[in-house]
Amino acid sequence: MDSKKLLEDINITVQHGDRFRIAGHNGSGKSTLVNVIAGNPEYTIDNGQIIFDGKDITNENATTRALLGIFLGAQNVPEIPGLTVLSFLKHSMVAHKHFETGHDLSMGEFLEKLELAREKLNIPKEWLNRSVNVGFSGGERKRIMLLRLVLTNPKIAILDEPDSGADKDVQEQIADIINEMKDTTFIFISHQDNFTSKIGVTKTITLEKGKIVIK
Repeated sequence: MDSKKLLEDINITVQHGDRFRIAGHNGSGKSTLVNVIAGNPEYTIDNGQIIFDGKDITNENATTRALLGIFLGAQNVPEIPGLTVLSFLKHSMVAHKHFETGHDLSMGEFLEKLELAREKLNIPKEWLNRSVNVGFSGGERKRIMLLRLVLTNPKIAILDEPDSGADKDVQEQIADIINEMKDTTFIFISHQDNFTSKIGVTKTITLEKGKIVIK
């Protein structure tokens, strides 16, 4: 299969606590960049490094990166028939707990954390027994993404157009969560200034044809 260079000369530094915005037209390389950071195996890094928390993670897979504390809220998340939201969240939480502490997460601890997060985000209980993303609207999918974000409490959260497909109320909820999670660094893609104005953006870079544009 022929390869194509999608990104070139990308050199960015994201500091702890940043609200780092990636801007650019469609096809400029924004989603490619965040997927590369998250470890999507569809992309190959032929030069350079990704350093996270002082560690070279260039050759780590997506699962390890997630366990290390890198969260990806993708723009298009597939439907998973037969896997309930509850089971999906439980498996994720169990994996994180064991990776971080070497101990198992009890069902009681999981349910307690889940209930607190669910109430915080005003998510109906019945959603938890539905298959992941099956029959969910765009805004509902964003709220389930927020639930996963709050539960895993990552070191860095990468959100690919979190405002896309979300109504005004959901956009405000997303912005509120971003603003509340002071210990989490955020990298996000957004085309909407009315959304980003609700967030204390610390830095913005613009991509064009896979390169950073200096403005």
